[in-house]
Amino acid sequence: MIKGIFETHLNVTDLERSHHFYEQIIGLQHAYGQKDRGNSFYWIGGEGNAMFGLWQKDPSEVRRQHFAFQVSLENMKQAVTYLEDKGIKTRNFLDDDIGELYVFGWMPAVSVYFTDPDGHSLEFISMLPDKAKPELGMVPWSEWEKIHGRVKGDSG
Repeated sequence: MIKGIFETHLNVTDLERSHHFYEQIIGLQHAYGQKDRGNSFYWIGGEGNAMFGLWQKDPSEVRRQHFAFQVSLENMKQAVTYLEDKGIKTRNFLDDDIGELYVFGWMPAVSVYFTDPDGHSLEFISMLPDKAKPELGMVPWSEWEKIHGRVKGDSG
């Protein structure tokens, strides 16, 4: 019955600041907003595919949350540069400061993490075209590509 997640919402402390971040920095398409009600909505993946909502709340009502945006593998290769060029600090899942993204072998998918102005944990993630290898656990993207006989492009 369930085909996917259509909509999710996030509480923020400053709607204008978050609107700027998600529309101008991250690049989401603004769909609708009601400043008097303290909300703003964005399309993800094009109009009518999925929706993301922001709601301005008192700081005591804003708790750190996590979610991931799906991006294409081609865009994933440029994700770190894209974010850092916009002044956003990135990290990998292990936050180990080695400067390389990791692959979750059980999926398999590669991702990069960053935060929004309220400290919410955000992620860009891309599924890889390979067969899952859960026995590998988490491995650096370059190692995953070597295992699969490919030379990986710049992952940041």
